[in-house]
Amino acid sequence: MDQKILSLAAGEALDKLQECLQNLKESELGELITRQAVKGKETAVLLRGIFKGSPCSQQNGVLRRLQVYKHCIQLVESGDLQLDIGSEIIGLLMLEARQLPGAAMAELATLFVDVIKGGSLSNGKSLELFSTVLTALATSKESLVYGKGELSGEEFKKQLINTLCSSRDIPLSSEELQFVVEKVLRMFSKLDLQEIPPLVYQLLLLSAKGSKKTVLEGIITFFNQLDKKQKEESVDLEAATVPLDQLRHVEGTIILHIISVINLDQDLGRELIKLLKAEQQRDPGKTLCPFSVALVLSVAIKHRFEEQVFDFLKMSIVRSCKDLQFLQGSKFLQDLFPQQYDVASIILEVVENSAFGWDHVTQGLVDLGFTLMESYEPKKILGKAAETSYGLSKMPAHQACRLGANILLETFKVHEPIRSAVLEQVLNRVITKATSPINHFIDLLSNIVVSAPLVLQNSSSKVTEAFDNLSFLPLDMVQGLLKAVQPLLKVSMSVRDSLILVLRKAIFSRQLDARKAAVAGFLLLLKNFKVLGSLTFSQCSQAIGASQVQADIHGCYNSAANEAFCLEILGSLRRCLSQQADVRLMLYEGFYDVLRRNSQLSNSIMETLLSQIKRYYEPEPDLLPPLKLEGCIVAQGDQIFLQEPLAHLLSCIQHCLAWYKSTMQLHHEAEEEEDDDYVGFQQDLDEMLESITRRMIKSELEDFELDKSADFSLSSGVGVKNNIYAILVMGVCEVLIEYNFNIGNFSKNKFEDVLGLFKCYSKLSEILKEKAGKNKSSLANKTARSFFSMSFVSTLLTALFRDSAQSHEESLAVLRSSSEFMRYAVGVALQKVQQLEETGQTDGPDGQNPEKMFQTLCKITRVLLWRYTSIPTAVEESGKKKGKSISLVCLDGLLKIFNTVQQLYRPKIPQFLRALDIANDDAEEEEDINVTEKAAFQIRQFQRSLVNQLSSAGDDFNSKEALSLVTIISTLSKLLEPSSPQFIQLFSWTVKICKENNLEDAPCCKGLLTLLFSLHFLYKSPVGLLRELAQDIHAHLGDIDQVRPRTPALSVSSRSPGLLVLAQAEKVLEEVDWLIKKLKNHLVLEIPEDSSQASSQIQSLEKAIILQLGTLLTAYHELVQTALPAGSCVDTLLRSLSKTYTILTSLIKHYLQVCRSGLGTISGRLEKLVKLSGSHLTPQCYAFITYVQNIHSESLSFAGEKKKKKEDETAAIATAKVLRETKPIPNLIFAIEQYEKFLIHLSKKSKVNLMQYMKLSTSRDFRINASTLESALQEKNTEDAENEPDNDQVRTLRRARARAHGGHSLQDPAEAGLSLGVC
Repeated sequence: MDQKILSLAAGEALDKLQECLQNLKESELGELITRQAVKGKETAVLLRGIFKGSPCSQQNGVLRRLQVYKHCIQLVESGDLQLDIGSEIIGLLMLEARQLPGAAMAELATLFVDVIKGGSLSNGKSLELFSTVLTALATSKESLVYGKGELSGEEFKKQLINTLCSSRDIPLSSEELQFVVEKVLRMFSKLDLQEIPPLVYQLLLLSAKGSKKTVLEGIITFFNQLDKKQKEESVDLEAATVPLDQLRHVEGTIILHIISVINLDQDLGRELIKLLKAEQQRDPGKTLCPFSVALVLSVAIKHRFEEQVFDFLKMSIVRSCKDLQFLQGSKFLQDLFPQQYDVASIILEVVENSAFGWDHVTQGLVDLGFTLMESYEPKKILGKAAETSYGLSKMPAHQACRLGANILLETFKVHEPIRSAVLEQVLNRVITKATSPINHFIDLLSNIVVSAPLVLQNSSSKVTEAFDNLSFLPLDMVQGLLKAVQPLLKVSMSVRDSLILVLRKAIFSRQLDARKAAVAGFLLLLKNFKVLGSLTFSQCSQAIGASQVQADIHGCYNSAANEAFCLEILGSLRRCLSQQADVRLMLYEGFYDVLRRNSQLSNSIMETLLSQIKRYYEPEPDLLPPLKLEGCIVAQGDQIFLQEPLAHLLSCIQHCLAWYKSTMQLHHEAEEEEDDDYVGFQQDLDEMLESITRRMIKSELEDFELDKSADFSLSSGVGVKNNIYAILVMGVCEVLIEYNFNIGNFSKNKFEDVLGLFKCYSKLSEILKEKAGKNKSSLANKTARSFFSMSFVSTLLTALFRDSAQSHEESLAVLRSSSEFMRYAVGVALQKVQQLEETGQTDGPDGQNPEKMFQTLCKITRVLLWRYTSIPTAVEESGKKKGKSISLVCLDGLLKIFNTVQQLYRPKIPQFLRALDIANDDAEEEEDINVTEKAAFQIRQFQRSLVNQLSSAGDDFNSKEALSLVTIISTLSKLLEPSSPQFIQLFSWTVKICKENNLEDAPCCKGLLTLLFSLHFLYKSPVGLLRELAQDIHAHLGDIDQVRPRTPALSVSSRSPGLLVLAQAEKVLEEVDWLIKKLKNHLVLEIPEDSSQASSQIQSLEKAIILQLGTLLTAYHELVQTALPAGSCVDTLLRSLSKTYTILTSLIKHYLQVCRSGLGTISGRLEKLVKLSGSHLTPQCYAFITYVQNIHSESLSFAGEKKKKKEDETAAIATAKVLRETKPIPNLIFAIEQYEKFLIHLSKKSKVNLMQYMKLSTSRDFRINASTLESALQEKNTEDAENEPDNDQVRTLRRARARAHGGHSLQDPAEAGLSLGVC
């Protein structure tokens, strides 16, 4: 029959061939194919003939073809055929597969799935045909029946794959399961993105049998690579292979699949957290990615995993912050780890990705944000938070807190449904955490409201509840809260009414803080509810959020109605003018801003101020003094209190009056109208201030009952009263100085008045300093806060030092003739800058406006810089009477400013440096400012000044100025790019300065060395420099075995470099310790495909660690032979040595792990390091211990001599000090013992005798002093020659002496300490 079919197939008689095949039964056809295939002859020809006679256009032909396919599959899998015959059959079937109709291919594919699930595949050869059938099925255009419905070919293929992957019913061994999982994971990259989620789901179900870690790691790694590829392609949109939204939706679906499987199998969740923790220790960049963070945040919804997830994420974030901080401070570490991993940026990326419908991640993000914020609590200093929002912090906990705030803010912006919940949680924390600093929550609240002001309407009840607690919140929190919710007050009348009700109650509260909170609230309302007709004062933008809601949604009617509302508030505030001084002071400080923001209230405010000053003004024009100071104080029992801050009142008046003259008057002139009321109070106030000025200049101190004979002690009522009077008079003088300077228009007479007022001020200031000094009060070194505004300080300094106009020369000569006044002006500038640095704002107008403060700061810096560089200190010193020279005060001011700018205005540093170069403020901004070049230019000016100082001989050398210059250079050096030529130039210059100058001044020497080390760490590792300095210290102080007097005649300057060198050595040790931890993590991490890369990285780390330690050991070798003075230097060195041996032990443990795991052997470098430690350090350490004990025994004997002289207390202190300083010795010996112990273990494991380099010490269990032993033996012999036990003891001691170079090992520091006590 087979021959007949072959002959018919070879001919053209197709009908006969079909008839012949039609007569064959299914079993006969199968036997025919099997017989021909076993013979191995013409099998392919026979199959072609059968296919030729079975056309797909006929139903019989299709069925026959299916019979052939099914039989051939069984035949190939039976294993009875030769390999080449089987391959030939499969190849022919693959060619003919595309001829089959869709239904037949679907049946054939279903057959394959059943065979695979049944486990009847023996060699899997037929699976090649299965892939062809699936491919052909995917291109089929027919609708295929599946179940009760119909599917397209592509959908049918996906369903088959899904069914096939549900291989849970197939019994697999662990090796087979691992193979299947790895195979499927490798197929991910070849599948369409939409096909992956069902496959992942089946893999997750399969993981119930095992290989959970492999499944999770494979999924995370795949999507991590996809995300990275997406980022690279996002630069070139045309090259994008996968749409971003499609990728994010697939990731979100897979996360949901994983969560649903974790609900069924809790072990999968535990394995996920375990995997992430392990990889975070080893290689965080591999597993901690946006996808894995989103996944673990979704898992956190489950209460069982919540605590573990957030602890893990918090630890990862803090560790990442610490590592980044570590890397940024060391060029050595940056070279070893060029890629810096930042968890914070990844989490923020998750927030961004969550916009693609990842609702399951949202709650986890919110909880994480609050967890990070609550884990940080700012420390309180003098009632205020030490860490504030305006400063830049390097504390990892603070950085984590800021990240938490950013997470919440960005999540708030992206996800509208959770906005109300987030806002309520923030408000709850503001209310419940009132006792602790909550600036970070206030700032977050403010940012949230800015991003979506109207969302507050949905939470107005919570806001109202928060208002009820205003009286119990600290003042700065009240101000922050009210500023944050201020937009709501414009859109919700009910909230505004509830706030006013609370403020009215608070204003009559017995608690001072409640009254101050009420004033703050009322002032805020006055600033933000404009009366119709008020001027827009855009240039006076407030930081508090007036710009938060620019549109006035109430329209004209409300603006008009606001007038009655504001006047009502003003009426309430007038009652505050009869309350405590602190309440009045707040009012005076706030009126100016209200006036500028709500100009229509100027009439009411100025009248209020006028009526208030009249209470204390003496109207008689010739009566001295012009002010009634007795009304400014109040007596309560024996105590005297300030009742009226008169200087603040006058300051408020003069600022408001100046604003009115410059703004309102111009406005009235433009409208050609004039208000008699305005003219009236302006004239009254001007005349009043003129009269006060004239009479203050004429007044003597006796007129105020203040002179040198007056009592200023704070222990008596009269003294307190006189102190208050003096401070009030000084404040009034300062206010009048600013007033007269501003209205003087460079008039000589006015400047003479200014100088007259200053003389009055300076007299009182000198008396207060003198009296405070005599009373040894802490107030002796404190200066009262100046009443000058920051803008006036800038104007005054510019006039004094930079104004070269011919018309101003004569009048300015009056002020310039007084060096005390000029020094005072610079001193006030220094005080203002310090206040800005500490609190982020200054007193006076625009003090809370960061932009105005920055502009003023630039002007002041330019003046001070010009003054210092133009008039050197040496020139000025000759004519100086007392106190610091003006140039030196300018230098102090510059130092403060440079620090402040870097702390508060870091983003504006380019503009700041440009402002120092450009004289014209209106100069056009440069497009690109090179910060490094600008900073280097400024540094060079200070370098020249420092060189001049260092070259000064003898008495001309000014230590304070040199130290300030070094500090300024150090501060500005932070602005240089470490890789720039300017940085290298500064580094070389610093090295040269340190080598060529022999300084005796300890602070200056320490400052220069600190600068050198700070630059060195950013250039390269300073271990070589440490070794050189250790050699210099050794040469300077001498060896420990040299004969010394009992009390070493060593100055502080001898100790300072030693302590500094040890401090820098500690920093290097910390870097090495960090590297060893990273090395251990790399050792655990094994990546087969990157094994060569991992191995080279491990080798580079090992080399770097050993080189660092080797150089450090040579530095310590010098220091332990140095006759250091007893005290902190010796103590620090002993502790540093202990740490060194501990780190050496860690390194030995690492190599021990390498040898145990069979990953390698010890290197030759390690042998050299061990040899170096055994020959150059350990013996010298024991010698140094002996030296330390000797100098301490001398101190004890000296203390004993004092004790005999009945100086018990002094002797006890000396003894305690010696005992405290010898405490590190046992710890050092224990560290050495541990090092040697693990060296022995490593020697056994590695078969390398490392202990050959270590010598047994003479200072282990005991130490025998030869001379002491001889005298003891002689005494014993003379006492009792017949005492046999004693003779035995002598023999024992002699044997011990012979063995004095041996000893036993210690395992406990306490035992070491006891044994060392035997001398």
